[in-house]
Amino acid sequence: MAGSKLIRFSEEATVARGDGIESIRLTPQPLEGQDFVMGTTSFPPGTAIRLHSHNCVEQVTVLEGEAVVELNGREMAVRPYDTTQVPAGEQHRFINSGETAMRILWVYGSTEVTRTFADTGETVEQFHRQ
Repeated sequence: MAGSKLIRFSEEATVARGDGIESIRLTPQPLEGQDFVMGTTSFPPGTAIRLHSHNCVEQVTVLEGEAVVELNGREMAVRPYDTTQVPAGEQHRFINSGETAMRILWVYGSTEVTRTFADTGETVEQFHRQ
């Protein structure tokens, strides 16, 4: 199939998000007609991303570790393979509640993703530092 490619996780750029949190985008250049992007984010113990929302649907699966997810003010414990579906505009965040690193796999329903922080209302591109 024209345009097919293998994306090697070990060769993709790591994006520092602050506090040791790191993301790797697994769709560095979406294919023509592709309407999603995906990647991973790892969190050291005790770290969290700021409460935020996106301009598109997001689905997140916990791959490793233990976490608390906050969805519109409700906190829930999550473990590996638990998955969230978050509509565009809904506030959420992940907090590593375990003793080891926590890693999530995220998929956004757009190739142009923004993040709006709940505490400031600031909107930034997807890989902006926290």
